[in-house]
Amino acid sequence: MTTTAMDLEQETNPWQAQAARFDLAARKLNLDAGLWKVLSSPSREIIVHIPVMMDDGHLEVFTGYRVQHSIARGPAKGGLRYAPDVNLDEVRALASWMTWKCAVVNIPFGGAKGGIICDPHKMSQGELERMTRRYTAELFDFIGPEKDVPAPDVNTNEQTMAWIMDTYSMHMRQTCTAVVTGKPINIGGSRGRREATGRGVLMVCDQAIKKLGLNRNTTRVIVQGFGNVGSNAGAPDGAIGIQGHWHRRSRRRPI
Repeated sequence: MTTTAMDLEQETNPWQAQAARFDLAARKLNLDAGLWKVLSSPSREIIVHIPVMMDDGHLEVFTGYRVQHSIARGPAKGGLRYAPDVNLDEVRALASWMTWKCAVVNIPFGGAKGGIICDPHKMSQGELERMTRRYTAELFDFIGPEKDVPAPDVNTNEQTMAWIMDTYSMHMRQTCTAVVTGKPINIGGSRGRREATGRGVLMVCDQAIKKLGLNRNTTRVIVQGFGNVGSNAGAPDGAIGIQGHWHRRSRRRPI
């Protein structure tokens, strides 16, 4: 790229958006040209088409992805999302961002991401379980504690991770708790994992206030969405330490 400005397509396409920002960072770091090329593309992209028996007896085929951007610093890790608008470019971008995040905080993992094109809100628990288990079976050779560790993301949770762990363990013929993070505590999960991302938002907000010289009592934020991250970052009861009043109608609150 010869310019840092991005056109509309680059801004709306997550893969192109991350590529433009990576190129900018690589230039500032005077990154070796060869390494630049290596990090500009994911190491592996897996696409699976999984048949699932639906509750009404008909077969549906879902498309799933798993992208492993880099395993240079250790096993890949990253979330798994279920949504109608999941696409390969989004998964690629999220995998690469995970690589950068792990490297910045010096965690010995690489970046990965996964997703299945579906509308989980229109699916029963049984349908979600069958889809998750088949997806896991298709990826069995590519995931594992020393290869790639999935985690919860949009529309996935502890139950999803338990299904993955159980399916993987059955194929391994032994219990393997380390194949996923974010699993239930009673099968080896970590306390605080569910709130961890929202707590991270809190910490970033605290540091941003100091950096920008803002007044904590008068600064307002908008919480977009109220899933696992938003509900914990902006908890009405101040569950993770955020102080101030909660305005339910507008979802605006003091930091």
